[in-house]
Amino acid sequence: MYRLAPSILSADFSQLGAQIQAIEEGGADIIHVDVMDGHFVPNISYGAVVMKSLLGKTKLPFDVHLMIEKPDQFIPDFVTDNTEYIVVHAEACTHLHRTIQLIKSYGIKAGVALNPATSLSVLDYIFEDLDLVLIMSVNPGFGGQKFIPSALDKARELKKMKEERNPNLTIEIDGGISLKNVEEVMEAGVDMFVAGSAVFGAEDIPQRCRDFQAILKK
Repeated sequence: MYRLAPSILSADFSQLGAQIQAIEEGGADIIHVDVMDGHFVPNISYGAVVMKSLLGKTKLPFDVHLMIEKPDQFIPDFVTDNTEYIVVHAEACTHLHRTIQLIKSYGIKAGVALNPATSLSVLDYIFEDLDLVLIMSVNPGFGGQKFIPSALDKARELKKMKEERNPNLTIEIDGGISLKNVEEVMEAGVDMFVAGSAVFGAEDIPQRCRDFQAILKK
């Protein structure tokens, strides 16, 4: 099952509640929550307080993407009844196995994100423990960037690993996803698609979600 994960990094925060309702109306599957600390990535976004403000206002689950240093000390802040995934960066974790087990200890699905230049080989000894791998198809830190084509090769390689070693794994991609390239990315083996400006930059947000879903459900 393919899933659409609009990223609220691109939302109008003065209208956040209304825009969450808009993506829910349009059929979005999960809310992608991009958390940046200004250290691991060159930008600061928002924290758990903003995410928790959505509790009770949406039935959609949260897909929390921690682009931060020392994520272990902040993971508990993002554990809510709506939280389905917490995803950390391999590049930010000194003890990646320990961090994954910490996420799982809260009953949350655990994922690892990989920057564009990071090899899949870093997952070799933890692959079976993962619920999700997030391929970054842009360099993390800012929305609206151009898709990096080599992410397709990484997705294809990851799909083979999934089939051989972890069939229940979800493959997610984040960065530069649009109506123009989403079908090609699907064919590379991706299951979940993060779209920021492609959704929240549309004049009709619910319709843009429906347009994505029309492709994902073909």
